[in-house]
Parts: sequence; structure tokens; C-alpha cells
Amino acid sequence: MQDSDLIMACLKNDKTAKEEFFKTYFGKFSALALRYSKNKEQSLEITNKGFAHLFSILNKFKSNGTINVDQWLRQEFLFFAVNQIRNIRSEYYVASTVRVNDLAEKSYDLFMDAELTDFKSISFDILVKSLQQLVPSQRLVFNLHIVENYDLIKIAEILEASEQTVKSNFEKARFNLQKNIDKNNKSQKNEQFV
Repeated sequence: MQDSDLIMACLKNDKTAKEEFFKTYFGKFSALALRYSKNKEQSLEITNKGFAHLFSILNKFKSNGTINVDQWLRQEFLFFAVNQIRNIRSEYYVASTVRVNDLAEKSYDLFMDAELTDFKSISFDILVKSLQQLVPSQRLVFNLHIVENYDLIKIAEILEASEQTVKSNFEKARFNLQKNIDKNNKSQKNEQFV
């Protein structure tokens, strides 16, 4: 069944079509939710709520030739997931792990003394775990900029934040992600030697 036919059948409340819709998009959207959430439980909650949201707005899809069903659904799910994370205010109490040093000559380059991680050599599990350990604002900005390829100005619009805040969160995310990867790699290697 083609995507447009599948949507039409879902709009007619066809249970078989809804099941096929869920099976078709579950893998893609659960992976997306996993990158944006802090753990698997939150990811599953966002995925389930996201599907309910998609079913409620299917009638708004209009094929205009510039965007296909798959792109539209992904964009709608993405914005839903971002808003879900933004609205979980209880997670925003975590302080930044970037520390000021007491050197007379201050350097604001977070990567000045750090060895950069080769991301090609990182396992998927370590990368996702490290992403999930970022504070929500950093995780959102990093995913939107690096994975979804939005520019920082557009991310500021999406998150309703200043461009400077987005830039700051992105720099902190890069720094903290690298720290998390290094820490998680070391802990995984220590577990393997036991």
C-alpha cells in the first residue's frame, strides 16, 4: 500500500491500515525519540504519544509536490518530540559540567586541551548513551543541528530561545558529549576486563 493510500485508510479508521502505519514508521520514529530522550522509557513514552499525535493530524496532510508523506510525518514527529522534551521542566535543574579555570590568560575554547574523539570508532550504544546523558537543552540543540541539519537561527526559532543561547548550548553539548563518550568508553572497557 502506498503512503497516501495508507493515510486515507487510517483516516477511515481502518485497524489494519493503522497497524501497518505503526509497523512502517515505528522503527524510524522510536530511533529518533531515543536520540532526543534521556532513556528508553522516556523514548517509548514520546514514541507512543507521538503516534497518537500523528493519527490526530493525518487529515492535515496535503500533498503539494514539495514534501512527501514520509518527510511530513518525520517533521511532525520531530517537532512533537522536541516540544515534549522542552515541556519536561523537571529535567532542567542539572548544572552545566563546563568549569571555569583560574588561569591568568583565559581561553574560551572548550576543546583547547582535549583530544578529539574519533566518532567513526564509537559504538552506536555508547553514542546514544552519551547523547542521553546530556542535559535536555544541549541534547535538543545538538540533535537538531548535527543530525537534522538545522542551522542555529532556525533552532532558536524552534526552541523559542535566543541565538546566543542556542550557540552556547551547542558548544557545551559538543564538549560534554565528548566527555561522556570518553567516560562511557572507559567504563565499557573496564566491564569487559572483569
